[in-house]
Amino acid sequence: MAVNARRKSRVAALQALYEGDVSHHDPRAALARLSTEEDLTEAQRAFAEELLQGVIEKREAIDDVIRQAAPQWPVAQISAIDRNILRLAIREILMNNGAPIRAAINEAVELAKIYGSDNSAKFVNGVLGSVSLSLAG
Repeated sequence: MAVNARRKSRVAALQALYEGDVSHHDPRAALARLSTEEDLTEAQRAFAEELLQGVIEKREAIDDVIRQAAPQWPVAQISAIDRNILRLAIREILMNNGAPIRAAINEAVELAKIYGSDNSAKFVNGVLGSVSLSLAG
């Protein structure tokens, strides 16, 4: 699956996580709806589901990673879009799905540029840079 094909999966997973976070809808139901709306292929849908499930199952551990990497930013105070971009990227990094850490970070920064605020890309890059350094150490 090419990077752009994977990005479509990441976007769907991000939108489902965001919807769950902000509207308290079931993110799995949101992803099922988005997969149909966005016409995801079976492979894209499977990757999006894998990412989403991973974030849901490991959310507490992922949020702990965010707390350690950005101690000056309480997770609840990070914007919902940035928080979920970070969760998705950290899950992907920890999932070790064959994507290099750098690629996962670059994808997260691209999502932050598209969906976040003016400062989102810089913030996401900084937090994930700290995460990657802690993993290397």
